[in-house]
Order: sequence, then structure tokens, then C-alpha cells
Amino acid sequence: MAHGKRLRVAVVGAGAIADSHLAAYQAHRDDVDIVAAADVDEARAVAFCAATEHAKPYRDLDAMLAEQEPDLVSICTPPGLHVEQTKKVLAGGAWVWCEKPPCRSLAEYDEMTAAEREGGPYAAFVYQQRSGSGAAHFRTLLAEGELGRPLVAHCQTTWYRDAAYYAVPWRGRWDTEGGGPAMGHGIHQMDLLFHLLGEWAEVRAMTARLVHDVETEDVSTALVRFESGALATVVNSVLSPDEVSRIRIDCEHATAELTHLYGHGNKNWRYTPAPHLKTDDTRRYTPPDDVGSSHAAAFTPILAAHRAGRRPPCSGDDGRRVLEFVAALYKSASTGLGVRRGEIGPGDAFYWSMAGSPAAETARR
Repeated sequence: MAHGKRLRVAVVGAGAIADSHLAAYQAHRDDVDIVAAADVDEARAVAFCAATEHAKPYRDLDAMLAEQEPDLVSICTPPGLHVEQTKKVLAGGAWVWCEKPPCRSLAEYDEMTAAEREGGPYAAFVYQQRSGSGAAHFRTLLAEGELGRPLVAHCQTTWYRDAAYYAVPWRGRWDTEGGGPAMGHGIHQMDLLFHLLGEWAEVRAMTARLVHDVETEDVSTALVRFESGALATVVNSVLSPDEVSRIRIDCEHATAELTHLYGHGNKNWRYTPAPHLKTDDTRRYTPPDDVGSSHAAAFTPILAAHRAGRRPPCSGDDGRRVLEFVAALYKSASTGLGVRRGEIGPGDAFYWSMAGSPAAETARR
């Protein structure tokens, strides 16, 4: 049931990922009205709008914002365009729901959030893997002490991308994509890991370019210490024929394991009680509902925050945490040193670019 006036939403960038935003908005059709889409490729904008009730296609973001005055805009363009487009949308008074990676650097992230206003508009970012009943239930079990203290974790995004994937001009370049699989692929699972375990404290990492003829890495590995004391390994790859997304967390009383590829439901979560537990009753590990991770599930709290005029999840410090981790990963790989959370600021080259200085990039080759 709709809660008052329907939200007027629009999309800029009508490529493949825009279909996920379309599905999210259609799942909330009682509360959302899709009014427009903009794309430099007019045919793509027209095709996107044809799948809606009455959305109008545009080739120009400025014209779309001026004519439609949307309440919220999905930004589904390449990362190099996110800052300029986000600032335009916020300046026009609309909220932003932006695809990952949010931008190419911490400096750009801070520039975007500086354009927000208290009470909105805000810019939130799409980390849909933290949505769904499975992740929420793990956090509940952990908070209630059912799992005990988290001790050891593993976060794995091992996917496969061929040369044709990198033939798209903006991919694999520091100035347009902002990074390699740590930035554009593993960022989802890493965000979920931090959502489950809390704040990271230190990272030590290595990156390599083993197969693809690109500027960025095509594989990275990292060791992570959390503020809780838990330790984790993180692996991101686009070289892996047997593709999997996986998080495993060993706690004092149970191991929680999530295995999937691009999305998960309750069936993808498995809990193994520790041998010292005196019961085999694992029903408490099953969430009461089965809501899969998706753009639709991720949009639900964004919509609620807009209605309430409060900061949404995956924005501000909450949205910045994983980007700061990626910057620290790249800095550690470049310097061979551990990097602590909070140490990368405006006086650090890795604040301005995930590549750091040109000398740092040369050293990685």
C-alpha cells in the first residue's frame, strides 16, 4: 500500500544494470512512479522507457532534471561520471541511488557527500549483497550471542572475465573505472563482510596483473584485522573459471557460510554448530522469512529513509567504509606495509587515486 504521494524516480544510464533498478522500482510500484530515463544512446533510453508505464526518454541529464523534477535518481553510468552526475542531481533537490563502485577515490566520495544537505537530499550506493533475510539473521544471531565471538573469516569473490569484457573502453583503467576486481567486483562481498563483522582495523595486501592487458590488477589478496580482533582473508579475482562468491565466518559457537554467485537467499546460508554444543537443534539458525538479496530488497530501506527524511543506509560513513578499505588495500599492495583504517587522508596520494602516485603504479607492473 502506498504511503502518501508516490516517489517520482528517474534513471541516468540505461545499460544492463538499469534493468535491476527497473525491477526494484516495479517491485515498489505502489510507492514509486518511474518518470524518465536519460542515456547518451537515445535508443537505450527509449527501450528502457518502453518497459515502464509512461517514462519519458532523454539524451541529456540536465534536461531530464529540469523537466521532470524527480524525487530520486538512479545513477547507472560508468564510475568516472558518478561525481558530476551525483552533484547535479543533489543540487536539483533529488536523492541519489548510485551503482557501485561509488566513484574512483575517497576524494571523489567526500566531494559527493559534501553536496548533501541535512535531512536530504542524500546520496546512497547500491550494495545489494547486504540485503535479504540471511544477512539480517546473521547480525541478529551475533548480537544475541548465539554465535559467540567471531574469530576467523574468509571473503572470496573469484569470478571470470574474458578479453571481450575488457574491450569496453572504460574498464581496466585507473582514470575511468578507478581500480580492478577489488574495486568493481569484490566490493560487494567485502561490503557484506564488513556489514556482518563490523569495522576493519588494518589490512596487508598484494595485487597482480597476471592475464589481462589492463592498467589495473586482475587479482588481489589481503589479510584483514577487525577492531573486534577477528582475522580474515580476502581474495578478489577475474581469472577464476569456477566462479563463486563466498563468505565463511568461524565464531566460537558456530561456523556461518554463505556460498552463491550474484545473489543469495536462505538456501545459500549454512550453519555448522561447534562440537561443544549439547544440542543438534539448528532451527534457530533459520530466518523466519526468506527474502533474497536484490536491488528490490536494497531499495526498501532507501524508500523508508526518503519518506522519513533521514540518512539512508549505504551512504555517508556507512557507504564510505568499503571504499576506504579498497584504497588501503591498494596502498598496502604498493608499499608492502600494513595500512590502518583512518590513515589515508588528503595528504596521501591514495586519497586522490586508487593507483596512488604514478611511481606507485609503475612499481606494481
